[in-house]
Amino acid sequence: MKLVCDTNVLVAALVADGLCRDIVKRRLPKQALYTSRELLEELDSVLRVKFRADLIALPFLRIYRERAVVVEPVQLKQRVCRDPDDDVVLGTAKVAGADAILTGDEDLLVLRRFEGIAIVSPRVFVESLDRK
Repeated sequence: MKLVCDTNVLVAALVADGLCRDIVKRRLPKQALYTSRELLEELDSVLRVKFRADLIALPFLRIYRERAVVVEPVQLKQRVCRDPDDDVVLGTAKVAGADAILTGDEDLLVLRRFEGIAIVSPRVFVESLDRK
């Protein structure tokens, strides 16, 4: 599955033990991961500023950067999300030809789909994989 992970899922995996960490450890290695420079910069910024994380001390970030294909997000012709900052996630997924966007962000989840791309919560993602 071609997958774009929103920053909030990756941050949750790094800062708390729970569903998102389980997804990152057990489920993401089996997926084709896509991201963009903008999403990577947001991830670094949130971890550095909000959580005062030492980015060099987080091997997950190195592994994620090595595994994820970095694409240049397409500029959407018009705003799609309630939060315009989330349009970069949609633009990244569109260019990647993603099957799904994994997010905990209600501004994205409320859309449910974008141009044929499923927008799913971590719980729905796990449930859909378990059904296969």
